Amino acid sequence: MRTIQFREALNEAMSEEMRRDPNVFLIGEEVAEYDGAYKVSKGMLAEFGEKRVVDTPISELGFTAISVGAAMNGLRPIVEYMTWNFAVLASDQIINHAAKMLQMSGGQFNIPIVFRGGNGSAGQLAATHSQSYEAFYSNIPGLKVITPSNPYDAKGLLKAAIRDNDPVLFMESERMYGDKGEVPDGEYLLPIGVAHVAREGKDVTIVSFGKMMKIALEASEELAKEGVDAEVIDLRTIRPWDKATVLNSVKKTNRLVVVDENWPIGSVASEIAYRVQKDAFDYLDAPVLRVNQADTPLPFTPTLIDASLPSVVRVVKAVKEVMYLVA
Repeated sequence: MRTIQFREALNEAMSEEMRRDPNVFLIGEEVAEYDGAYKVSKGMLAEFGEKRVVDTPISELGFTAISVGAAMNGLRPIVEYMTWNFAVLASDQIINHAAKMLQMSGGQFNIPIVFRGGNGSAGQLAATHSQSYEAFYSNIPGLKVITPSNPYDAKGLLKAAIRDNDPVLFMESERMYGDKGEVPDGEYLLPIGVAHVAREGKDVTIVSFGKMMKIALEASEELAKEGVDAEVIDLRTIRPWDKATVLNSVKKTNRLVVVDENWPIGSVASEIAYRVQKDAFDYLDAPVLRVNQADTPLPFTPTLIDASLPSVVRVVKAVKEVMYLVA
């Protein structure tokens, strides 16, 4: 099995699907001549030409609207945003048109479209460029939301998203494009809505997704040194999320900590905590704890960024609390 970068896995997924289906095209800022802001689309203009790899003006609302119309007419657009922070300008088209069109048209129009780009904190980018949008968009019926944590998942899930007949939001991270991981040579797809048990354990369940999986897994290794055997679940898909895998794990471990880069109010972690206490209350030996970003716009100063975001130290502390290992 090869070892490739996260950005290369995304590139392969898009290129393979464009070779397979002439209705698939890529559109966004700097995706063509510049090979993508993060080089995700490197070489694609040369292979597929300017009609299928389309550079746009700096107008997220405009090119998103064009893409939704294209999807209504049978094409399968992949819309790249430099960052999901910029896509706030396109949220009207995503929420009020892409998400609702199937219902509003009485089933006449599917919207087979993928919206993808960088999401969450990415260093010193300041408050307006450092937000996580999984919780925001997973609140909208009609949308599917995916946040992969590694190159293998990124490729398999992006291929599945491109073939899906519903609008899919694919949330990546600028900080993960250079990450390396094993990816098979042959074609494969991963099912949307199925979580992955990244580490098996018996004492406590840790649930996370995206780049926070690095924090969760590192915390599990630190806990193992102290004799705590944590099971770590990678959600992969935020909407629909895999309730069965999480509930089955909690029924085994009897404890749950959710690590989530979203703000705490109305977060992905909030939904998971609610569902677990509703459907597995009798199995819980401790209250569910969440490790979220602080309830404040992300600061610019590195020390304050570190204090705001989930960390290994905070996850370890939360696990010890649910296991009653701290006073």
